[in-house]
Amino acid sequence: MAVINRDPLTAPHRTRNDAFLAAGVAVVAVLLALLVVDGRPLDPRGWALLAGAHVPLVWRRGRPLLVLLAVAACASPYHALDYNHAVPIPATLLALYTVAATGTVRRTLLTAVVVLGPTLIINSFTNPDGALELLRTSGWIIAVLFLGVDARFYRQYVASIVERAERAERTREEEARRRVAEERLRIARDLHDLLAHSITLIGVQTSVAAHVLTVDPERLDRKAVAQALDGIAETCRTARGELRTTLEVLRANELSVSVGGEPAAESGSGPGAGPGSGLRSGLGSGDGRGPLPGLDGLTALAEAARTAGAKVELDVHADGVPPSVGAAAYRIVQEALTNAVRHGGRDDLTVRVGLRTAEGALRVRVTDDGAGPRGTGTIDGTPGFGLVGMRERARSVGGTLDAGPGPAVGFEVTAALPLPPHQEEPR
Repeated sequence: MAVINRDPLTAPHRTRNDAFLAAGVAVVAVLLALLVVDGRPLDPRGWALLAGAHVPLVWRRGRPLLVLLAVAACASPYHALDYNHAVPIPATLLALYTVAATGTVRRTLLTAVVVLGPTLIINSFTNPDGALELLRTSGWIIAVLFLGVDARFYRQYVASIVERAERAERTREEEARRRVAEERLRIARDLHDLLAHSITLIGVQTSVAAHVLTVDPERLDRKAVAQALDGIAETCRTARGELRTTLEVLRANELSVSVGGEPAAESGSGPGAGPGSGLRSGLGSGDGRGPLPGLDGLTALAEAARTAGAKVELDVHADGVPPSVGAAAYRIVQEALTNAVRHGGRDDLTVRVGLRTAEGALRVRVTDDGAGPRGTGTIDGTPGFGLVGMRERARSVGGTLDAGPGPAVGFEVTAALPLPPHQEEPR
């Protein structure tokens, strides 16, 4: 089957194999000459013509038409001299088959016309009364040409199947690489959101405790210090839980790739979890196995920001929001609060968070009255990924996000996250 399926024009060792084939066909011709009586016995001239008809078969695949002409140039006078007519038939049929198997259908039809015409003419002169012989000869020629065309189409069909299989395999590999890249981006985005938010809160709460300890040691406000330390401990527990979830998903992906060859891009932390959902546990799930963060976690975010010293006004009017949209809104608000607390630049910072459904989308708006856009999205003066991450969150659900200076003072983040038609709740 490998020999049949292989393209004869690109098969390895073509000339060597054809030389062996020509020798085999020549042996068959010699046996026919010795065993079959169908005309004059061969003399030296007949043997020379017979040998001349077999030698070109060595190059039959490289120059099929020239080989056919060479075989015909030797076979025609051979038959005209009424030598044993059965002897050169194998070589002639092999040359005809090669032309049909390596050429186009048009060329095969032209070859049939060119070959059948002289053949019928020669037979009509050498055997005028052999109508059955003429029919048999024509039938063999047509049958061999059809066999060659059929073999050519079959090889093209097999080649197309192999090409589709290879293309499908390449597509699977590209899809696996794409899913790995998307999973890495999700992990990087979640780690940024988690660490930036947690470290910012810890830094602010530590500053509060240090301020209380140094401003007036004689009148130590133990309650404020204890509250700040409790906030730090709670933030650390939450960050540790989310980091554990992220690492578990990452290990699961690596195990899946090493065992199955494809990334577990849809690893989740519960039934129905979507792609990367295991990376997005809520702030309130200290064990790291909480559900997909959503709008119900905004209260905890606001409370954490209040613990850091900001005044947060939370206004949420959105029900029935899909989990994916809710998770994107949660992360956008989380990053916006982190930037506000970090870069607000004032002790009485006020942050207003509003979410509502309108015009088929969840509208998110976070504003503050802090120092404004200066330094937002940077860490110690170095460009960061806060705004980039928020825009990626919005784009992940088909939405848009704008961030810039507020109408009067401070900074403003607005996002529009599309909702499915059945999720829209007009307000």
